Amino acid sequence: MSAINDTKFSSTVFLLTGIPGLEEVHLWISIPFCLMYVISLVGNSFLLSIIKTDTSLHEPMYIFLFMLAITDIGLSIATMPTILGIYLFNSREICLNACFAQLFFIHFLQCTESSLLLLMAFDRYIAICDPLRYTSILTLPRVTKMGLLCVLRGVAIILPLPLLLKQFHYCRASVLSHSYCLNQDVMKTACSDITVNSIYGLIAKLLTMGLDSLLIFLSYVMILKTVLSILSPTECRKALNTCVSHLCAVLIFYTPEIGLSVIHRFVKGSSPLLSILLGYMSILLPPLMNPVVYSVKSKHLRARVIRVFIK
Repeated sequence: MSAINDTKFSSTVFLLTGIPGLEEVHLWISIPFCLMYVISLVGNSFLLSIIKTDTSLHEPMYIFLFMLAITDIGLSIATMPTILGIYLFNSREICLNACFAQLFFIHFLQCTESSLLLLMAFDRYIAICDPLRYTSILTLPRVTKMGLLCVLRGVAIILPLPLLLKQFHYCRASVLSHSYCLNQDVMKTACSDITVNSIYGLIAKLLTMGLDSLLIFLSYVMILKTVLSILSPTECRKALNTCVSHLCAVLIFYTPEIGLSVIHRFVKGSSPLLSILLGYMSILLPPLMNPVVYSVKSKHLRARVIRVFIK
């Protein structure tokens, strides 16, 4: 009997989860999700169009923002089919390969976004702490290479995750706790020993979001030190104002993602609803809010947006 219970078998599908206890109102819940996806796609596409067509915005800060908008569109597209599939059509099943592909793109795009936020912090650091060398340090070819390095870094660090997961056997009741596939969620359903995958996932998280957030924090320490040495309160305020939109983007991105990672790995017996809400925030908030934040807080970008609507 024990041998039968210990038998390992490979499941052909995973079952995704919406919001437990609210299955009867999933159709109504789909309405805000649809609105968020439409706003995210339209807002980021509009941002891409403005930056691409307006040559005065072909500066390092806006090129990094252009890359960030592409990443946000990709993140929305990667999660939209399964989330809307659950709430609109009650479609919970996802096959193994589709799940592995989705978790790769989600983690890869989040890793790339984290890298881009670090580059944007570096851009602000150079602009405030060494403005005379700004144009010589952040040339357009160098900015392009930096963006390419972000993509290569994401692929190199994230690609082993689905490859490791493919080696596992999965139990018949492979029910995931989110409406999309995440590495830390999928590996818990494995019947195999997941020690290697768990350690690598933690190392990958520390080498990407952990390291990036630390370097962003250090860059703002240096920025604050430089700004406080400025005697004029007006100049001090003006310098800090250029960082507000980036700081908002950093907080929107890192806060739910770090909270979700801590809950998955270290907190036992936490509320499933908290994990689900943090998961939706980490996936939906950055693509939704980044275009709004930058359009409102960036003076030059705001002027271009207003000009488009006036025309």
